Amino acid sequence: MPEKIGILLICDDEETSRFLREQLIVEGGHAVSFEPDAQGGINAIKQENFDIIIAKLDTSNVNSQELIRGLKKVDPDSVIIAVIEDANPESLEELYRLGAYDFLAKPISPEKLFFLIRKGAELHSLLLANRKLNQGLKEHNAAMEKQNILLAKRIEESTKNLTRLYEDLRTTYMRTIKVLAQAIEARDHYTHSHSENVARFATAIATEMGFSAKEIETLREGCELHDVGKIGIEDSILSKPYSLTPQEWEQIKKHPVIGAQILEPLTFLNNVIEMVRQHHEHFDGSGYPDGRQGGDIILSARIIHLADAYESMRSARSYRKTPLTKDEAVMEIKRNSGSQFDPKVVEVFLRVVDRL
Repeated sequence: MPEKIGILLICDDEETSRFLREQLIVEGGHAVSFEPDAQGGINAIKQENFDIIIAKLDTSNVNSQELIRGLKKVDPDSVIIAVIEDANPESLEELYRLGAYDFLAKPISPEKLFFLIRKGAELHSLLLANRKLNQGLKEHNAAMEKQNILLAKRIEESTKNLTRLYEDLRTTYMRTIKVLAQAIEARDHYTHSHSENVARFATAIATEMGFSAKEIETLREGCELHDVGKIGIEDSILSKPYSLTPQEWEQIKKHPVIGAQILEPLTFLNNVIEMVRQHHEHFDGSGYPDGRQGGDIILSARIIHLADAYESMRSARSYRKTPLTKDEAVMEIKRNSGSQFDPKVVEVFLRVVDRL
């Protein structure tokens, strides 16, 4: 039996409320608390934690906007699914700007309802885990500061442990950066596990190309961190459900540079930093941020670029709900061989794609 999910339903429409409660309780077997108005809903989350909040909203109504703000103020990690009458682009943009997770338009599809509940609950669990992890990191860092004083004295007495200390610090920094990268993906349920999948595709290509174990490990780190620069991009741009404006696209194009700048102080990541900076360069020089081309782009970055593109095509996105089929994605890779992608990397990719 599937795990019971705690849901708060805020709805002043009796017909909609009856339908949702029937679906959630009878069909879904979930625990549902009901409030007919905004104040009751806000009071409810002050008393109890919920995995999902479903709220009937009118984005043009100030009270609906205040409801989302009020819920987010009480619980910044709350996952809000809005039930709306009209799913026009302006309404959706306002919803996402206010902090809603996703929406259900009338007539409500039970399939989409249960899909959003499942994915939203997974996201809520990730957000809670991330918050706990961040708190643990703060406590860990405080403990590390005290420990560093003792370590400094020990280093003065002996250099025998220098290598071990360096590796401990490197591991701590890597864990911190990777947590940051995971938190960035958690902001958008469409990109959850994106970097993990990119790493899987890229290492398969690199293994086929004869990379050493150390080179593959460095490549994996580059994949895990390639989108860390998106921390500098607004949520409203990352999750925008339709085409970006030229100004918004320019903001997106900054994330490789932002990522490289974040990692720059970590000198042991020099190879990874270049992968992060170059992973959107095109083989023909039409990419960004530097317009590099051909062999001027490091091989690992060329591999990540192809793996990243393939994973994106094979996954749902806010701007494209239906992913490409495997054959469609492979055809797109072939079509852009020699322009966007390195032909040699494409050749190897085609040898391993059936194993991915």
